[in-house]
Amino acid sequence: MAKKNLLLNPASLLVLGGIAACVAAALIAAPRSIAAADKEAGVAKPALTITTVRATPARLPIELAANGNVSAWQEAIIGSETGGSRLTEVRVNVGDIVKKGQLLAVFSADSVNADVAQASAALEESGANAAEAAANAARARTLQSSGALSAQQISQYMTAEQTANARIAAAQATLAQQQLRLKYTRVVAPDSGVISARSATVGSVVGVGTELFRMIRQGRLEWRAEVTAADLSRLKVGTKAVVKAANGATLNGRVRMVAPTIDPQTRSALVYVDLPASMKANAPFKAGMFASGQFELGMSDAMTVPQQSVVVRDGFSYVFRLNPDSRVSQLKVQTGRRLAERIEVLAGLKADALVAVSGAGFLNDGDLVRNVPAPVPAPTAAAAAPAAGAAK
Repeated sequence: MAKKNLLLNPASLLVLGGIAACVAAALIAAPRSIAAADKEAGVAKPALTITTVRATPARLPIELAANGNVSAWQEAIIGSETGGSRLTEVRVNVGDIVKKGQLLAVFSADSVNADVAQASAALEESGANAAEAAANAARARTLQSSGALSAQQISQYMTAEQTANARIAAAQATLAQQQLRLKYTRVVAPDSGVISARSATVGSVVGVGTELFRMIRQGRLEWRAEVTAADLSRLKVGTKAVVKAANGATLNGRVRMVAPTIDPQTRSALVYVDLPASMKANAPFKAGMFASGQFELGMSDAMTVPQQSVVVRDGFSYVFRLNPDSRVSQLKVQTGRRLAERIEVLAGLKADALVAVSGAGFLNDGDLVRNVPAPVPAPTAAAAAPAAGAAK
């Protein structure tokens, strides 16, 4: 009966509630007290294990990037020099490699041969008339002192001789003209190169000056790079350039000429870069293709860090510097040139600073880390061979 009254007593309930609240408060405060004790004792777990390197100076190339088109150094237009003749033979096609003086096409020469024969006959006739006139003039000179011929007659013989000689010269010129027409019936290459276009068709009758072929002279190509007016002063004749085609092929060239004018619309100028000549049909560079490249402007000193240590967040570049207290500081940096696996830091980082490499992408400002020395690269076979020889 007494036990039942104890459970129902309100005072007893209040005592039991107070005990329970004290126990709960002790349980909640226990972890916090343990963490505070650990913090006071200097016990903290690193957020990540990282490797670090120091920012080191290096010599980096100064390069100027540009884009442009590959074009023929000079494209020769080979046309017809005779008119009214029928094209009877075409001996080359697009892509063929030709040499200077090689026969490319042939026109019908029947009518021209007839004209040559007629001019030759006219020359012979003029020669015979000139011989007769010369004989008459010689006789007139012998009779000039005897008075058998009047002065007028002697003058006529002299004039006839000069006229006959002039007709010989005219006949010779006509013959030379017809022979030149005969020569023009054979179209030959004016220089060595590669045929880039062909419009000649067998059986067609073309006029004087009609284009038959186009040829890339000597197979030489050039890269016409577009450079802004601000960068134009940095380039000069002879500057080296590395040109990369869309198919991945690269060629080394040199600046041949810088355009004297600037396009008022784009505010850029053309820089002509000579490329090595290639007469191969499967050459990687073709006229008309797009290509990008770099102009080599020299070398300069720079402070570099591994590319892996640069973290890009929200469009900005950061590195994490390791402090003496084993915590990292997030530093905003300005990056520049890249060479192999290293990147230039222009601003935001002091020289010889220790920066995180592996694991940098998972760090935040103020994280406590554990630093592990970076692994030493294994020696290559070429470097190991001399060392083995020295050991012997």
